[in-house]
Amino acid sequence: MHEDPLRVYGGLAGRRQFLRAGMTGLLVISLPRWAVARPSLEHAIRTFTGGADVLDGRIRLDLPPLVENGNAVGITVAAEAPMTADDYVRRIAVFNEKNPEANVAIFHLGPRTGRATVSTRIRLATSQVVVAVAEMSDGSFWSSRASAIVTLAACIEDLS
Repeated sequence: MHEDPLRVYGGLAGRRQFLRAGMTGLLVISLPRWAVARPSLEHAIRTFTGGADVLDGRIRLDLPPLVENGNAVGITVAAEAPMTADDYVRRIAVFNEKNPEANVAIFHLGPRTGRATVSTRIRLATSQVVVAVAEMSDGSFWSSRASAIVTLAACIEDLS
């Protein structure tokens, strides 16, 4: 079992000695949050699909085209599927173009869900495109895109 290095050096003065000893052989680089690259919308979708092709259709994304306040934007995603044991929606994912995180939500469904429809509220940092992708039980992926103009932005950060 290893001893706690701060205990070995003991007290505040010991902590300083420990940090000085550690700094001689260790270089720690800490980047500000804005310096870490945000994955692109396409990269986030590719990660969700495992690189599979995404087709247009079989899914509808309802997003208001003009949003007064980006802090709580209501969306509804509905996929065309009979929701039987042989043909159903496995997952529905929502992605955005400009928020600090590209992934918004992933909903897991099954044949006993009844309807492949989900609704929620999301935050939108600024005017942007939102994409919904549905994974079907046969392994195919279908998508729909919608644009929203946001007059009062949420997630206020440097998005450049």
